[in-house]
Amino acid sequence: MSGFDWAALMTAGLCGLRLPPDVFWRLSPAELGFLLGHGSGAAPLTRERLEALAQAYPDQMRSVRDE
Repeated sequence: MSGFDWAALMTAGLCGLRLPPDVFWRLSPAELGFLLGHGSGAAPLTRERLEALAQAYPDQMRSVRDE
């Protein structure tokens, strides 16, 4: 067993990304992963994480002085 889910990878590459077969088979696993959005940076901010950040760092109202 190679550890790759070939059926899922082929479906994603050939159907989802619409890659021609010759292009699909020339890709490295890292290149295919990049095209599929894996490892492209930090995970998107979820609502739960946004709410946790808002609680940890609440907006503070500043008073404006006329000088």
